[in-house]
Amino acid sequence: MPMAHENLIGEYLRARRELVRPQDIGIPDPGSRRRVPGLRREEVAMLAGVSSDYYVRLEQGRDQHPSSQVLDALARALQLDDDATAHLHRLATPPTRPRRKAHRPEKVPAGILQLIASWNQTPAYVRGRYMDVLAANPIGTALAPYYVKGANLVRVAFLDPRVRDTHANWEHVTASTVAELRLLVGPDVDDPRLNELVGELSVRSERFRQLWARHDVRPKRGGTTRIDHPLVGPLELGYERLPIPDTDRQTLAVYHAAPGSASAQALALLAATATDEREPIRSLETE
Repeated sequence: MPMAHENLIGEYLRARRELVRPQDIGIPDPGSRRRVPGLRREEVAMLAGVSSDYYVRLEQGRDQHPSSQVLDALARALQLDDDATAHLHRLATPPTRPRRKAHRPEKVPAGILQLIASWNQTPAYVRGRYMDVLAANPIGTALAPYYVKGANLVRVAFLDPRVRDTHANWEHVTASTVAELRLLVGPDVDDPRLNELVGELSVRSERFRQLWARHDVRPKRGGTTRIDHPLVGPLELGYERLPIPDTDRQTLAVYHAAPGSASAQALALLAATATDEREPIRSLETE
């Protein structure tokens, strides 16, 4: 029997099965007679058109190579969206090359550093494969003091009280942060740095433990956020998450306000208070 951390498909299927309500798939609610959260194994098997014995083998890790057709059928049975379905397929086809014992240092491309340094009124930062801030421009740090080189945004979301103070939708922020981390690491769950981060937060945050156990995967490509800034007041900002080519999962995050809006005026005021950094922004290199 594989070790727990090696049974990637089984852990994922079990977590998602427990989140599907029977009534959502047309099974009458049996009330207190039901002893398990979500669906039973045999119900998932029936919906996916596979035998109960085969599905049990998948959850227990005794079969880790289901076909693409079976994976798609399981995704439909568990009501997975496109991102979650793609994640399930990745778990079934882990990298064939030997896993590296240590990643190379993360280094932000020089052109990206020059680009964000030139944006005086556009908050921006670069995030690495573990959601560490690798670089940030002055107005980015003025917008949120934890957008600073060396901060880990997963740790910040759960342990820094300033996030809860400035984001009324803190629950959404934490849930989306964990779902995005799951998506970033994919099947590479035995990474030592990831295990250290997950272990620390599992000890220090009950909410993190609950969210990590859900196995949600969801990208954060863009949207709108509201920040109650202590200096300039409420801000309604759009944000974009742009993957940086030729890097190991680095992302450029950019915030912007609608032209002429109160938030745009507040950003301009915030830019005036930002530290006047004329020297090039330096990248943080992390192992």
